[in-house]
Amino acid sequence: MKIAITLDSACDLSPELLEKYDFRTVPFTVNLGGKSFNDGEMDTMDIFKYVDETGMLPKTSAINEESFFNFFSEIRKTYNAVIHFDISSDISSTYQNAVNAAKRVSNVHVVDSRSLSTGISLLAIYARELTKTVGDRKKIAEQVRAMTDKVQASFVVERLDYLYKGGRCSALALLGANILKIRPEIVLQDGKMKPTRKYRGKMVKVVADYCRDVLRDYPNADKRICFVTHSRATQDMIDAAKDAVRNAGFETVYETVAGCTISSHCGKNTLGILFLNQ
Repeated sequence: MKIAITLDSACDLSPELLEKYDFRTVPFTVNLGGKSFNDGEMDTMDIFKYVDETGMLPKTSAINEESFFNFFSEIRKTYNAVIHFDISSDISSTYQNAVNAAKRVSNVHVVDSRSLSTGISLLAIYARELTKTVGDRKKIAEQVRAMTDKVQASFVVERLDYLYKGGRCSALALLGANILKIRPEIVLQDGKMKPTRKYRGKMVKVVADYCRDVLRDYPNADKRICFVTHSRATQDMIDAAKDAVRNAGFETVYETVAGCTISSHCGKNTLGILFLNQ
C-alpha cells in the first residue's frame, strides 16, 4: 500500500528534509501589513523587521477545511492512504479543520501531534519508518498517536514581546523579564505551551545551560535523531546547541530554521532542541 505522510507547515522542515522523507505539506496563511501570503513565501527576517518598525505582529490563520479537502483529494489521486500530522489542537483549530475535511475523503487519518515545530516532524519521521514494515494505515496511525507523549519539545526565548503581543504572556511577566533580562524556557506539556525554567545572561550561555538541563532531564532519550530548530539564531547559539546534543550521543542532528508561522509567535533568536524519549 502506498501511504502518503503529510504535515502542516508549522513542522519547520527544510525542503531537503521534506524530500528526504517524502513528505508533503499544506501551508498556514500569514497576514502582514494587510497582505496575505503562504507560510514559506516570505523571509522570516522581513517579519522581524516589520515587527520592529510597526510594533505589530503578523497574524497567522488556521488552515481551513476546504484547503485541507483540496489538499487531501489531490494527494489521494496518487496514494492509497494519507496519514496527516498537525500542530497541537490546543494551539490551533487547524487540527479540527483537518479532521472535518478527512471525513469527506476516504483513507485519510489525521494525527494531533500535541506539539509544534519539529516536534510534529519527529512523529512524521516515526510514521515514515513504520510504513517500511507495517502495511496497515490504521495501525500506523494508532502507533504514532501512542507516541505523542514521547516528544520532548521545548525552546528558550530571548525576548517575550512576541509572546506578549500574541496573548501568551502577561504584561507583568514581560516587564519583569525585560528588567531582569530573563530568558524563559517554554515547554510543550499536554499539548500546551508552559513556561518552566528561567535563564539570564547572553543567549549563547543561556542555550548551553538550557541544553544541559534538558538533556539531564531526559537521560533515556532516543538518540537517533535530534532537531536543533531556531528562528534565525546567531551562529554561536546554534553551535552551542549542536555541540551539546552531539556530546550527549545523538547520532543525527538536523538544524532547521523555523518558518513564518512559528517565528511570528516567538521572535528572533528563539532556539529549541527536540527529540523523542524512550
